[in-house]
This record gives sequence, structure tokens and C-alpha cells, in this order.
Amino acid sequence: MIQYTVMPLEVVMEGIENMESNQMEIVVNGISMQVQPLNANQASIVRIISCNPQDFMNPQYSPGRVIEFQPTIK
Repeated sequence: MIQYTVMPLEVVMEGIENMESNQMEIVVNGISMQVQPLNANQASIVRIISCNPQDFMNPQYSPGRVIEFQPTIK
């Protein structure tokens, strides 16, 4: 991301270290994605992490879409 601003970087980035994020990376049907958990088995897609352009074209996995997944502990 590029930001053009006359404000000092310290002002723009103030508080960024205190931001809490409970996003997680999961793999669904072989597609790696970053999601925001909604409850125990549902999450909202934040972004797709893939090298395959076809994964980005699949409307089933578009950002903002709610998916169901089964969390596993490694």
C-alpha cells in the first residue's frame, strides 16, 4: 500500500502496534485463505492466498463471503 501524505509517518502509523486481529489462515478445498472467525465453525473471507489465478476467479471464495469450516488443531 502506498500513501501520499504530508503527515509524518509516526502520526499515520500511531497505534498500529496495539491493533488486535483475530484473523487466521486456513485451507479450504486446497485454497489457502485469510479469514475472520465469526463463530466456532463459520468465518468471513478476508483474502485469498494463492498463486493460482483461477482461485481468485471463483465467486464461492470472494472476500466478504461467509464460509463454514471445521477447525483442526495441529
